[in-house]
This record gives sequence, structure tokens and C-alpha cells, in this order.
Amino acid sequence: MKISELRNAIDKIDEQIVKLLNERIKYVLEIGELKRKTGQEIYAPHRELAILEKIKKLNQGPITNSSLESIYREIMSSALVLQKTLVIAYLGPEATFTHQAAIKKFGSSLTYSAQKTIADVFNEVSKNRADYGVVPIENSTEGVVTHTLDMLVDSDLKIVAQIVVPIQHCLIGLTQKQQIKKIYSHPQALGQCRLWVQRNLPNAEIIETSSTTRAAELASKEPNSAAIASSLAAEFYKLNIIEANIQDNVINATRFLVLGRQCSPPTGRDRTSLMLSIADKVGALYHALAPFSKYKVNMTKIESRPSKRKAWEYFFFIDCDGHIEDQNVQKVLAHLQKYCNFVKILGSYPVSE
Repeated sequence: MKISELRNAIDKIDEQIVKLLNERIKYVLEIGELKRKTGQEIYAPHRELAILEKIKKLNQGPITNSSLESIYREIMSSALVLQKTLVIAYLGPEATFTHQAAIKKFGSSLTYSAQKTIADVFNEVSKNRADYGVVPIENSTEGVVTHTLDMLVDSDLKIVAQIVVPIQHCLIGLTQKQQIKKIYSHPQALGQCRLWVQRNLPNAEIIETSSTTRAAELASKEPNSAAIASSLAAEFYKLNIIEANIQDNVINATRFLVLGRQCSPPTGRDRTSLMLSIADKVGALYHALAPFSKYKVNMTKIESRPSKRKAWEYFFFIDCDGHIEDQNVQKVLAHLQKYCNFVKILGSYPVSE
């Protein structure tokens, strides 16, 4: 076939795609109206997961599953914004990895509101100025974000979804690598690239900043300086990528939480997060954790934090497989209620990554 004939075939397919997309949106809007009448949340993480899993099974190529997922992410994003003007608060400023994570989850059609602190993200959602919030919870190299854990203690918000983003740090700036005298970045990013910096730029002055985006901004204004930040920050401040993927650990990733008001129904692939405090006596933690083994609930994470209410009192944050509505998870919770001073469900949500 000639190029002109192939392009005509593509044009006809595009006509069908546009028509079908609008038909799809009409059904989505009807569902949105029914949700409003029954008081349900517009965004449904469980349904999102089901759609993405379904299209992967339907896909026979040559388009990759990741590309198809990105396309559908934007389709769902455009549908959400037609149902309601959703506002997503996130730990800013713009072009940070948290911003990147928020867009990965919700697409580019929604309204994003950058916040200065993790506490501000919680407050925006709690006060209904934002529909959802996105905050970091842990990095595979540097560990847990303690401020997020501390905020979860007193907040009524629920964890409704998670986002896992591979963290690929870049050295960015307007100068040559051998001319760099200062490196700006956030302490977390610096920690994740410590060995690379020591090997490649051992004489450079290291200056910590409030965010990787702030680092990029400073590098854009100061000669012979560079920043460790994302490629998105380089694009945002029109900086060159001097060297890409400089993180010490090639599997470096950060997990983010989506905060909302209602947990979604079970999907069969869920995680439950909870926190508890125990009595200060011998064997208390052992007895508190015993039901996870007894009822065959896989505990994927445990983290302790000082309660800040009483000296030497600790809260334990636990992630486990399953949903709060699952029978075996309910048995574990019933046991915990008996043997712990305090138990709080932080949320049940789909495990999509």
C-alpha cells in the first residue's frame, strides 16, 4: 500500500476512536451522577485497577502494556475532570517526584495544588480544599518518611491508594561536568547519590535545599553549579541533563500514599495499613503480632515511632496483605483489639505496583 492509502486507513480508525471515546465518556458521566446521588466518591481506585488489568489482558500488541496504561490513564483523567473538578494536593513545589507521582496516578487533566509541607497536604484534604492528597511514605534506599507516619497518628484521613515511582536522579545544570563547583539538592536525593558524587565530583561543595526543584532553580541562576533532580525539573527550568541515572541503587524507588476519605471495596489484591500501641511489658509485641501468623496474613512491613504523648511509648505501623473486609484480616484485628492499648485502621487499598 502507498503512504497515502495507509494514512487514509489511519484517519478512518481515528474517527472510530474519537466516536467510541465520547460514547465511553457518556457512560462514565451517568455513573458519576449515580455516585453523587448515593454519596460515593467519584474516584474509584478498585475500578481503576480492574480496568488497567483488563486492558493488559486484551492487549495483543505491538503496543506495550506500559504505553497502553499511560493512554488509559489520560482517558480516565479526562473522564474524572468532566464528572467533578478534582483537586489533588501534593508535597511541592512543582516538578518534584511527588508531583510526578501524582500525575502518574491521576493523569494530567486534573487540578494540582502544590503544598509546602506534608502537614499542609493533610490539612488541605481534611478541610475539603482538596479531594485527595499525595505524600511520600518510604524510599527503598533511604527508608521511611517519618513526618508522614507522625501525621497519620491523629488524622481521620484514609490511605485509599499507593503509587510506586522508580526514582531516576539526574545531574542537571548549564555548565560542563568538570566545571561544577557546587551541587544543590534535597538531603534525600543527596543520600541516594552519595557514592556517585564522591566518585565523580569529590571536590564539589554540597548544599542542601528544601526540594530538588528548589535545587534546580538555584542551579539555573548560578554559574558553575548543578543540581541533583529529576528530568522533569530539568525541563521545567530549561537545564541540560549533564548525566542521567546517577542514583547509587539501580532499583531505587519511592512509595507514595494517596490520602482520601473513603476506602474502596476489596479487589483481591489489596494491602491494609494500621497502627497500634502496646503495653510496656514483656512479650507484649510478640502477643500482638502472633495473630498474623495464626491467621496466615502476610505482614509486609513494621515500623516503630515514638508516640510523642508519653516518654518511651511507641506506635507501631504495620502493612499487611489483604483488605479490612477480608475474614482473616478481621480475625487479626479482633485479636489486636484485645491485646493492644490502641488500634487504628489507616486504610485498605489496591496494590497496583
